[in-house]
Amino acid sequence: MAAVESKMLPLGTPAPDFALPDVAGGGLIRMSEIAPGQPLLVMFLCRHCPYVVHVQQELARLGRDYQGRAGIVAISSNDAAAYPLDSPPSLRAMAVEQGFVFPVCYDETQAVARAYAAACTPDFFLFDAARKLAYRGQLDASRPGNGIPVDGRDLRAALDALLTGRPVNPVQRPSLGCSLKWK
Repeated sequence: MAAVESKMLPLGTPAPDFALPDVAGGGLIRMSEIAPGQPLLVMFLCRHCPYVVHVQQELARLGRDYQGRAGIVAISSNDAAAYPLDSPPSLRAMAVEQGFVFPVCYDETQAVARAYAAACTPDFFLFDAARKLAYRGQLDASRPGNGIPVDGRDLRAALDALLTGRPVNPVQRPSLGCSLKWK
């Protein structure tokens, strides 16, 4: 498996705005309307990537654990024509199967992925309540086949710091996963 690391945007970068269709729940999701005054987690994922498959149950737990305390949105930007498992109907099925309680959006033009400098799936961007980047990097140290349990430790620590008014640890490790599938 060839893996790609996230690009590690500078901390403090403002969250790029977006409006994308929610393939799971319907309607249009606007970044500016997601949990105003709370932290915002933007996750780039897809259905076919083994790195995402490896962590998808933890993503569902994370959604349930932080529901109402932080905004969470998942975005798939992969070329669905070349990767049919990443098409909106397939993403909807994944959201239902995993019990995701957050919107799963499809970025058909890939403009949102470019605005966020997303590089891999999964790729995580956590913004504070003022929508400034506070964390970018890995969910945890687990990878397919490395034997480390999936627990979301790194991302959860950053979320908990924001929610309790503590600084987020600036030492952050890049996420690792499949490359985004550009058109």
